[in-house]
Amino acid sequence: MLYTIIKENMYQDSIALMLLSNKLSAMDNVNQVSIMMGTPANKDIFKSSGLETPELEYAGPNDIVIVIDTENESAVSEIKEKAESELKKKSVSQNGPADQEAHNWKRAVEMAGNPNLALISIPGQYAAMEADNALNHGMHVFIFSNNMPKEDEIKLKRKAREKGLLVMGPDCGTGIINGVPLAFTNSVREGDIGVVGASGTGIQEVTTIIDRFRKGVSNAFGTGGRDLSSEVGAVTMIDSIKALNENPDVKVITVISKPPAKEVKEKVLNLLRNVEKPVVTLFLGERPSYHEPNIYHAYTLHEAASAAVQLADGREPVFVPETVQGVDVSFEENQHGIKGYYSGGTLASEAAMLIQEAFHEEIIEDSHSAAVLKTRNHEIIDLGDDIYTQGKPHPMIDPEKRIEILESSINDPSTAVIMIDVVIGYGSHDNMAGALQPAIKKVFESEERNIKILATVVGTENDPQNYRKQIETLREIGVIVCDTNDQMVRTAIELTGGEITNPNPEIKTIEHTKEDLSIDESILSLMYMKPSVINIGLKSFSETIKNNGADCVQFNWRPVAGGDEKLMKILQFLNNYEEENFNEL
Repeated sequence: MLYTIIKENMYQDSIALMLLSNKLSAMDNVNQVSIMMGTPANKDIFKSSGLETPELEYAGPNDIVIVIDTENESAVSEIKEKAESELKKKSVSQNGPADQEAHNWKRAVEMAGNPNLALISIPGQYAAMEADNALNHGMHVFIFSNNMPKEDEIKLKRKAREKGLLVMGPDCGTGIINGVPLAFTNSVREGDIGVVGASGTGIQEVTTIIDRFRKGVSNAFGTGGRDLSSEVGAVTMIDSIKALNENPDVKVITVISKPPAKEVKEKVLNLLRNVEKPVVTLFLGERPSYHEPNIYHAYTLHEAASAAVQLADGREPVFVPETVQGVDVSFEENQHGIKGYYSGGTLASEAAMLIQEAFHEEIIEDSHSAAVLKTRNHEIIDLGDDIYTQGKPHPMIDPEKRIEILESSINDPSTAVIMIDVVIGYGSHDNMAGALQPAIKKVFESEERNIKILATVVGTENDPQNYRKQIETLREIGVIVCDTNDQMVRTAIELTGGEITNPNPEIKTIEHTKEDLSIDESILSLMYMKPSVINIGLKSFSETIKNNGADCVQFNWRPVAGGDEKLMKILQFLNNYEEENFNEL
């Protein structure tokens, strides 16, 4: 039976509600509890999840909706009481003094004084409108929100370029602006390497490896995963490269991307050939056949980080891949399979690339999972894919789905090696290794066969979760912890009888056309001082920004006009028109 509880006018951020859903779903006599705001998009998620009830129609976008699936009616009152208690605690812990938070743009700008960056993490269908408002206020924009239509991204980035501003995102998970971490980012030491990447976990892996080499990063600009598509045309990446080139504190520029559109890649490379500073590129999925006099083309994230560090030190890059040695294996005859259960999509893609390069197995199409790679023996899954996060927290925050899939892996007789990533840092689970430990123990305690579990921790010594403690937690139960994803995947390949060689590119000079490397002063100034931020959405992002010495005003956003996107856009147009005409007067 389905039961519905509606808490009117109690807007909460989506992650808090998702985590509460998981907590209540674990109670006795409950099949499932789902808690979301009553926005049109969330109502569709309720319906597609088989949790549609007549009461849903009466919920507004500022109402919390709790749908309970249980055969025991007496459990409903207990769940309601528990939910109200948790929501009350959340409200008390999150709400600071009224004069420290804003509820509209006018108040937010007044409180901030001179803000230059908006960080947006509200539901994706509304993010473009608020990003447009930020641009109208002369602010750069960092869009953590996903599910934004591509046409909105194109419009925002074109408008930003006309205004001399930068739009990072949408679906931008990671950024560092003059030492201040944005969204899912690690505590990385400051230094002379600049990074721009169309990949959140790619930036995290590269910057944390750089940190562990005891070097630092000046700025890391995220672009969003679609920036290098044909339609968007690498607007953010190009402007970011130009900005890093102009910054005298940056010695080396590192560019990271999943496979871009061919013509966009050539456009980016032509720009980079005009840059005099050493450059490292990684177009993940491509096996480089050449380097250029001033551009080092890396094959993996570890190699890209290593090359950037060596170039910053004035050395020629040399990369020798490593595996963990001395691992005792006693697999059964039918144990050939490598399984990778990732929270980082780019790390999953890198694993898939290396495994396919080593084994060349026929790929099996599977529309029912987010398998980055599926063959007869091997499977790499990105648990951060939309198929797993629809109405649920990202696996960097919530281990539930990974625990489920780890425990089910015991049933596959072909599994020899399991790989997992533990991505720590700001915004991530406060003890992911500890949360995964019971499920890992279950795998090891299975008497059917010997399975090796490898892990890599993406983080630094200064991350809040304690990098060393995460490693120790895994090692004490028998997990083989590797330094990087590259090392982990190569070790898994070696343990299962595969072999992979690193590329040996030649040096090649390529003709290029001259490019204008000038960049607007507003983008340059973003790199030279700690940003003044208006945070629209997740309050935890505000806390991180403030703790790193930057000014931040929390904008407690709520959808207006009943969450009707069309009506909201009309109201926004009228507001903009009124402001423009007032300014002219």
